[in-house]
Amino acid sequence: MGDPGAEKRPLVLIADDADDSRTLFAMMLKPRYDTRLVSNGTEALYAADLEPRPDLILLDVVMPDLDGYEVCRRLKARASTADIPVIFVTSRTGPKDETWGLKLGAADFLTKPVNVSSALLRIAAQLALRDRGRNPQNGVAETKDGLHRTRRLVIRRLARAMEWREGGLTHRVARITHYVKLLSAGFGAPTAHCELLAEAAPLYDVGKLGVPEAILCKAGELSASEWTEVRRHPEIGASIIGEHKDPLLATARVMALTHHERWDGTGYPARLEGPAIPWPGRIMAVADAFEAMTSTQRYREAVSVDVAASRIVQESGKQFDPQAVNAFKQQLHKMIEVKNMISDELEGIHDLNFTCDSAGSDTDDARPRLATMGRSD
Repeated sequence: MGDPGAEKRPLVLIADDADDSRTLFAMMLKPRYDTRLVSNGTEALYAADLEPRPDLILLDVVMPDLDGYEVCRRLKARASTADIPVIFVTSRTGPKDETWGLKLGAADFLTKPVNVSSALLRIAAQLALRDRGRNPQNGVAETKDGLHRTRRLVIRRLARAMEWREGGLTHRVARITHYVKLLSAGFGAPTAHCELLAEAAPLYDVGKLGVPEAILCKAGELSASEWTEVRRHPEIGASIIGEHKDPLLATARVMALTHHERWDGTGYPARLEGPAIPWPGRIMAVADAFEAMTSTQRYREAVSVDVAASRIVQESGKQFDPQAVNAFKQQLHKMIEVKNMISDELEGIHDLNFTCDSAGSDTDDARPRLATMGRSD
């Protein structure tokens, strides 16, 4: 068990398609820093957004999918990653290469083969500069930032507890977080709002903590009385989160309470209809449905992305807000990238028992039209 008083080690993200380069940097940084390793530009973009976010990024310039310049440009265009220092690692030594990198927002360049002593000094210097920029003179902003980080951590820990209670540790929460961020962007929300929804998203199903475990872990069809218990979870979740002025927790409560409302007014718990449903709930409804259908559950196998997408599009104007469905169609290719990158491989789901039709056929009158979206309701 770690020392609770120990100082947090900086996290360095290393993006390089060469195995030997990643290994060298990992060994070089291990005594002073934690590391996260990826092998291409696409992985780097997603890894930079995962919590905890990296304190610094070492970015190879030449990579097979997105080169380092493009990755840097995208990182600097995002509010969530714009302030992370990027140090390019490259064998290119021309002044034009360095000038271009600095224009894109890079903090420094390391030339291959890397001089270890020089690299460590330059990495330490960039981390020190970032820390100095983070510490306000009056300390108030630092305190607020610490409180916000604590809230995010608690949210993620509660979500992990919920995953364990449902039968195994998966990456469902990580996928849902990315889906919500992509859908809210497609919805036309400002970047700050997209970030807020993504941070609040992991608590959307926390109300299932109040549902009996025997029901949550049941492999077969649920009875009418069991469905009544399951459908209490939005109100339970809202009660667990409570009412807050803090935007993060207030948004989490809205998502927990309204993600099973339907655009046509036949959802629950309040049977809200159309625009009366808060837009975070409308976004979460689509994200939850896509996740439920495309991930293996204990009671059925996953359906294909094409089948899931078709069902969501068919429910436009019925279960789902048409604008949210349009955002889904626009962002589907990116959601598929997330699904492929953050996969479960069934490593944490135990007692799997596929007793139901893998297509999620509806055999219970208590859940009309919802069964095709997986047992997320």
